[in-house]
Amino acid sequence: MKRVMLVMISLTFLLSSCTVVRQGEVGVKRTFGKYADRPYTEGLKMFNPFTTTIVKVPVQTENMEVALNLPSKEGLNIRAEISILYNIQSNKAPDILRSIGDNYEDNVILPVFRSAVADVSARFFAKDMHTGERGTIEGAIQQQMTKLLDGKGILIEAVLIKSIQLPPNLARAIEEKLEAEQRALRMEFVLQEERREAERKRIQAEGVRDAQNIISQGLDPQVLQFKSIEAFLELAKSPNTKVIISDGDLPVLLGPEGTEAMPSNTGLRR
Repeated sequence: MKRVMLVMISLTFLLSSCTVVRQGEVGVKRTFGKYADRPYTEGLKMFNPFTTTIVKVPVQTENMEVALNLPSKEGLNIRAEISILYNIQSNKAPDILRSIGDNYEDNVILPVFRSAVADVSARFFAKDMHTGERGTIEGAIQQQMTKLLDGKGILIEAVLIKSIQLPPNLARAIEEKLEAEQRALRMEFVLQEERREAERKRIQAEGVRDAQNIISQGLDPQVLQFKSIEAFLELAKSPNTKVIISDGDLPVLLGPEGTEAMPSNTGLRR
């Protein structure tokens, strides 16, 4: 019985004197309240449970979500939900625990964020936070936080504005402006189509006019006389009896019923 108790005590001691540091975190050994300078990486680590503990610090990307009011340039308060993506530098984990503690989000990151966001958002109008300027605002907040946290071992990867809740009157005014811009763009498109259609018709009319000018310029007396000769030759080949009246230049054909006709290949009116 004593042997079993001894084994159980030994197992309990062994289990309490080891810990596993997982991927995405580092372990910092604290002996008699003093943190070691070198952090542990992932793996099984042994320590004396009576004098030492191992504090684990996550070093992968963390997402800190904050809801707050953003002051705008015109003095409005814009309700926003913002995500702060950050990570802890593994080699700086002992320094962070010494100077800040393990509650570094509330002690450092959040106050720095509130200061940076108040400074940056006050430079922009409320409507800018709802348009393409949002990316500019996010980048400016990230740069401001990076500057304030320089050398502390906390890297700000991104600041993302997830949602913006504008005052009702302002939101309605922005929507009306966007609708007016869309109507103006549609009207401009219609006007451009009308201009293109008018240009097409003008070019078509010029083409018809040029063709008529070429045809009229080509119908000189010599061409007309040549066409007349062609007409006489075609009539001579016909087996029907016809009466031909001519002034020596152009033939006039009288059909069986005495109607006047001109050969179609002369290009002249009947």
